[in-house]
Amino acid sequence: MSDLGPDPTGNPDPTGHHEPTGDHGPKPTQPDNPDRGPNPAGVPASTPDHHHTSTLSRDRTRTLGRERLAGRISRFDRSHRVDRTLAHAITRVTGEALGPYQSAVIRIGFAATWLLFLLREFPHREELYGPDGPWSWDLAQQLIASNHAFTALMWADGQVWFGIVYAFAVLSSFLLMLGWRTRTMSVLFMVGVLSLQNRSIFMGDGGDNVIHLMAIYLVLTRCGQVWSLDERRERRARDARARGAWVGPDRAGPVLWTVLGLVLAAATLAGKIDGGFLGGWRTIYWGLWAVQGLWWLVGRYGRSVQPRILLDVVANLVHNAALFVIMAEACLIYATAGWYKIQGTRWQDGTAVYYPLHLDYFSPWPALSDLLSASGTLMLLVTYGTVIVQVAFPFTLFNRRVKNVLLAAMITEHAVIAVVLGLPFFSLAMIAADAVFLPTSFLRRVGGWAARARGRLFSRLGRTFRTVPRPRKEPERTPETAETAEPPHVGFTA
Repeated sequence: MSDLGPDPTGNPDPTGHHEPTGDHGPKPTQPDNPDRGPNPAGVPASTPDHHHTSTLSRDRTRTLGRERLAGRISRFDRSHRVDRTLAHAITRVTGEALGPYQSAVIRIGFAATWLLFLLREFPHREELYGPDGPWSWDLAQQLIASNHAFTALMWADGQVWFGIVYAFAVLSSFLLMLGWRTRTMSVLFMVGVLSLQNRSIFMGDGGDNVIHLMAIYLVLTRCGQVWSLDERRERRARDARARGAWVGPDRAGPVLWTVLGLVLAAATLAGKIDGGFLGGWRTIYWGLWAVQGLWWLVGRYGRSVQPRILLDVVANLVHNAALFVIMAEACLIYATAGWYKIQGTRWQDGTAVYYPLHLDYFSPWPALSDLLSASGTLMLLVTYGTVIVQVAFPFTLFNRRVKNVLLAAMITEHAVIAVVLGLPFFSLAMIAADAVFLPTSFLRRVGGWAARARGRLFSRLGRTFRTVPRPRKEPERTPETAETAEPPHVGFTA
């Protein structure tokens, strides 16, 4: 045994000699197979080929590990991306009422269309919907009893009650167009539309049917967010609070809600509204009245913001769903009209537009109708173009540029129908329905133009009616006063 003791490397030499360590000599290695015993000194444990194969195996293992890890990360990223997109969509749907400008446009458009129609037909109102119409009171009662439609005109028979309901419809349309108490006026607008149209259902056309449906959908939308008196009132109150001024409580809203509640209670007790408390128009009206009262109570006396946030989320969901239904309704109208036109032989041979231009009932401008129908090529292009636009429009909603082009074509078509065929209110109703697809940037630009035009109009009216003050007599200037006079100021002085 050596006096130096065991090898510092932990490998004692059986011959008693100690192999140098460090960089002075080769370092012995352990055998690959322990059954073979120790290798002779200086003989490597593995050959170069075996070492190269082991290196490639390790590299291949690392590469496969990296690929598996990359695949897992990619799958995680895809799932995370889907979750993020879904969370963003849910936040958008519940966090805000989408399409504020589009909903404001359809509110203004349908209210203005119905208002203009009522004003134009004012001399003939009793023949259309009143007691002097061809659809008598007894026939209306039989029809209402069978289809359970709502109409306030059936509550009493007489010209006085008819005049009250007609004036009510005119007033609610005007106030809804301005956006005053939009939630309440949307319900009253629906009541006015249903009361008149359900009284004489054979007096309407396609435009009246569109107004009938949209009046119901507007109740479910928050259509007074922009371009309304409600938005201006809220903005002024918000600015006053920011300045630290005191803003008094709303008094017109509770008074209006109380009066309408009393009217609804009287009509219910008198049995004028069809349906029980589990269905029918009675449940709908009482439910809307209760929701409006709950909204006001939470906003006025709520101690925390959670109930108001919950009501806002529910209102946003209902608004977005109703806006989607309005868009789907417009697409359905054009799709059904286009596919039914394809089945007609006159639309197939390109002569369908020619015949309405020569009907006396649809020819307010006979010279213009004759001028347009004189060209067979123009009639062919208009006929085929109408069918193509109506059929293709629902499929172009996912392409913004193509959708805007077809939308402009359809609005132009309805404008031509209003002038050439003498159907202004049908065209206005369809243009109002088409407005739900207009781009927000375009609507904002139109709103800016309207605001500037209104400002110029009011300024001109103010200058016209303003009293011009008499010129004030200036004192005579002397050399002494001229030296002490101050230089003239431009603008306001401090």
